[in-house]
Amino acid sequence: MTSPYALKRAEQIKHIAAEMLEKRVKDARLGFVTITDVRLSKDNHDCTLFYTVLGSEAERVDTAAALEAARGQIRTAVSRRLALKFAPTISFVADAMPETTAHMEELLAAARLVDEQVAAKAVGATYAGEPDPYRKPADEDDDEEADGDDVADVEVDDEEE
Repeated sequence: MTSPYALKRAEQIKHIAAEMLEKRVKDARLGFVTITDVRLSKDNHDCTLFYTVLGSEAERVDTAAALEAARGQIRTAVSRRLALKFAPTISFVADAMPETTAHMEELLAAARLVDEQVAAKAVGATYAGEPDPYRKPADEDDDEEADGDDVADVEVDDEEE
């Protein structure tokens, strides 16, 4: 499990990197980038930043090249602002979450369509068997009378003898 200290450090690195990309990095190839997640190694020497880019495939490729070019600037800013003894090596990885989410949405839409088709075919369908398939206990009044009669007969026999 990740320590709270490492989670806090990762969140700080995320904010610093996002600020650097927004205000300091002046690269025409840099598109509309969002830093989605940061993962640190256990020794805090390796840092992986996950990002997403809004746009076409060409814009994604250009943004990846711009991020690689700005990697040194971001690493320097992180080490200075956090006053670290060792600056973590930074690598950028394109986040696959939007594609995965889109695929899951397609699968859910297909399942919804199949469910609607099955429901349309079952409009006049009825269940097999009785309407209420559960066993119910016999009437309680009948059981008490039967039990009471047997007990009364036994008591009467005992008194006569």
